[in-house]
Amino acid sequence: MTEKDIHTTCEEIYISVDVETAGPNPWDYSMLSLGACLVFKPDCSFYLELKPINENALPEAMQVSGLSLEKLKKDGLPPGEAMLRFSSWLTEVTPDDHRPVFVGFNAPFDWMFVNDYFHRYLGRNPFGHNALDVKAFYMGLKGTCWRETTMSRITKHYFGERRLSHHALQDAVDQANIFRMMLTESRSRK
Repeated sequence: MTEKDIHTTCEEIYISVDVETAGPNPWDYSMLSLGACLVFKPDCSFYLELKPINENALPEAMQVSGLSLEKLKKDGLPPGEAMLRFSSWLTEVTPDDHRPVFVGFNAPFDWMFVNDYFHRYLGRNPFGHNALDVKAFYMGLKGTCWRETTMSRITKHYFGERRLSHHALQDAVDQANIFRMMLTESRSRK
């Protein structure tokens, strides 16, 4: 199934989004990096790193991302500027007659940060309330239990032994590839 096939039946454009953060919630912790790409054109992508909003960081979160608060304080974009750039990119890649749909693996986590930052710094979220969770989609597609929707199981099913990098852009691209395969599989069942 191609992007054109999807667009002839849907007026939406799927945007795979991944974030790396300093902890589990946007009230107490910073979003450190954001990666996004078009699901049907993963090479059309967006990436940035943000200045932290505070000093709070869980060691395990920092270890997973490999990012440094000290480096981001110097080199990261201010959050308002970062979200403005992301909003502009979304406008640029979304045709006038379509709406962007946020696609995430464990979308509630990534969505929570992106939605909070959009509202906090821009007063609006260009995605509206359009978020699609790859885990839930997989559960419905395969008729599995929730515990069988871990990234390691889904990645193994679609990619073999390859693992995610925990780099926001590369993970967004990998999520896009997985979701595209799942979407094609679901459409072929009709």
